[in-house]
Amino acid sequence: MFRDSLRSYLLLLLGVGAGCAGVKATPGSEAGAGGSGAGGTSGGLVTGAGGGALSSGGGRDASAPTDGGNNCAHLLNMAVRDFRGSQENGQPQHPDFEQAIVDDEGMVAAMLGADSKPVYVPGPNGKTPTTTGKDDFDQWYRDVPGVNAHVDVTIPLTADPTRAGVYVYDNDEFFPIDKMGLMDSTSNSDHNHDFTAEMHFQFPYRGGEVFNFRGDDDVFVFINGHLAVDLGGIHIGETGNVDLDARASELGIAVGNTYQMDVFYADRHCCGSTFHVETTLQCITNIHID
Repeated sequence: MFRDSLRSYLLLLLGVGAGCAGVKATPGSEAGAGGSGAGGTSGGLVTGAGGGALSSGGGRDASAPTDGGNNCAHLLNMAVRDFRGSQENGQPQHPDFEQAIVDDEGMVAAMLGADSKPVYVPGPNGKTPTTTGKDDFDQWYRDVPGVNAHVDVTIPLTADPTRAGVYVYDNDEFFPIDKMGLMDSTSNSDHNHDFTAEMHFQFPYRGGEVFNFRGDDDVFVFINGHLAVDLGGIHIGETGNVDLDARASELGIAVGNTYQMDVFYADRHCCGSTFHVETTLQCITNIHID
C-alpha cells in the first residue's frame, strides 16, 4: 500500500459511506463492511454549531489556521452542513437528497471556483441524473438559512502505533452531527443523515505522494484548484487515486512547493456512514473558507 520508504509520500484514504439498507448496503460497501484495516485506530470528533465559524472573509486564506496557531497539529477542520432528507415540520426536503442511486460524474467543473467552491456543470436539460439544477447544487457547500444548518467538526489524526510517521482517523460510525443541525427525523433516523462536508488545507509537496480516496456518496477532490478525483453520484463505495508525480504537469505542481487541497463530500442517502483518513503529512495547515 505504501511506496518505497526512502521516498517522501502521502497516503490519504477517505472512505465516507452512507448505504441504504436493501439497496446500498451491498457486500463491499461501507454500510456492510467492518473496519478499514487502517491500523485499528479510531479518532474522536470535536463539534460545535456555527454559522460559518470556519470563515474569515472568504477565498483562500492561509494566514489564519484553525488549529489554534499550531500548523503542525494533526487536525483537520471540516464544515458540515445538515439538510432535510424528508419533509419535516412542514419544511420541504432538499431535492438533491434521497435521490436516485446512480453514478453522476461530471457535475462539477475541472477547475475550482474563485470562491473555493465547486462549479456546477448541468446536463442538457439543466440537471444531472442525481441533481436538480445549479441553484440547488450551490446550496450544498454554502450556508443558506432555512435550507441547511452549519456545524463545525474537528477530526484529530492519531499516530498509528504500528507505523512510524503515519497518522490515522478511522470511524465506521461517522455521524458527526447527531442531535445537531436540523434534527431531521427521516426514516431510519437513528442518526442524522443527509449532510455535506468540506475541508481545505495546505500541504508541502516533497515528491512521491500518492492519494487514494474512497467515497459513498459524492467525493470531489481539488489539488491546486484542479479536479483530481470525481466520485460524483449516489452510490456504494467507489475509489479514486492520485499519483502526484505522474499528474504533476496536469495539476500545475512542482516538488518543493506548498499547495492547497480542497475536499468536498455529500452524504445524500441513508443509512450507514464511515470516514477513514491516513496521512504521513507532518504539517497540516487548515484554511479558512466561507
